Amino acid sequence: MTEQSGQMAPFDWALLLLMSLLWGGSFFFAEIALRGFQPFTMVFGRVALASIALFLFIKLRGSVLPKAPAVWRTFFVMGLLNNLIPFSLIFYGQTQIGAGLASILNATTPVFTVIVAHFLTTDERMTPAKIAGAAFGFAGVAVLLGADALAGLSLSALAMVGALGAALAYAFAAIYGRRFKEMKVEPTCVAFGQVTATAVMTAPIALMVDAPFAAPMPGAGAWSALIALGLLSTALAYVLYFRVLSSGGATNLSLVTFLIPPSSVLLGVVFLGEHLAPSHVAGMALIALGLAAIDGRAWRALRRNRAAPPTEA
Repeated sequence: MTEQSGQMAPFDWALLLLMSLLWGGSFFFAEIALRGFQPFTMVFGRVALASIALFLFIKLRGSVLPKAPAVWRTFFVMGLLNNLIPFSLIFYGQTQIGAGLASILNATTPVFTVIVAHFLTTDERMTPAKIAGAAFGFAGVAVLLGADALAGLSLSALAMVGALGAALAYAFAAIYGRRFKEMKVEPTCVAFGQVTATAVMTAPIALMVDAPFAAPMPGAGAWSALIALGLLSTALAYVLYFRVLSSGGATNLSLVTFLIPPSSVLLGVVFLGEHLAPSHVAGMALIALGLAAIDGRAWRALRRNRAAPPTEA
């Protein structure tokens, strides 16, 4: 199906749900991997595994990897904005807060994106709906930070600020990544290029900061979670992302933003024994309202229903 039709086939919906589990599961896997790995080592392991898997996938498809220096310079900037900075901030944040709360804060990415796009692009200006969405989103953030922020920058408050910093980095990456279309780089090659560049950048940082070879050997659970992060929540998720993008369109694909926090929260509650405070639930609800306002389809459907003439009995 195409984006213009506004419809997705049942198989596309299944892929969308699976993708939300994979990305929501990244917070769950990170929570387990952090029991044996330091944050920068986890970033390197995640992107290195994804790089190998995506390289094999690209070769099986017979695609040609770009070699132009300008393209690879862009890969490195994209890797910094879309992987190294946000992954590091999220993994650090999850040393102090749970997977569910981290995923809720990460859901503010579209809120930051509409603001960044307004100032850095000429074709994605703020509208009243987007302004309302941003207001709801930041109200949700204020509720989430709550007493921690008022009491000063505690470790949990710093962790939440870090998770918000990751969402802001994703917003800049979304705008910066638009140039790959002009470069005519195949999307799966973009995915491979950025995770490969991130692995190159992260390796020396992990060696200097984490000193992984001097640390105790992580257990099987931490290794399994790290492998799942790289192969499932990164490599496979990217492949599904571009599959749904081509068949369901970007607008339908954006629905995954609504599905990731519930997936992560559910995994955290069931398998990690996490519990959300009432303020966390209220903050998530406000952020969801903000996302709905930014997305706009619910409002457009309501207007169509009101404008539709009544049917005769």
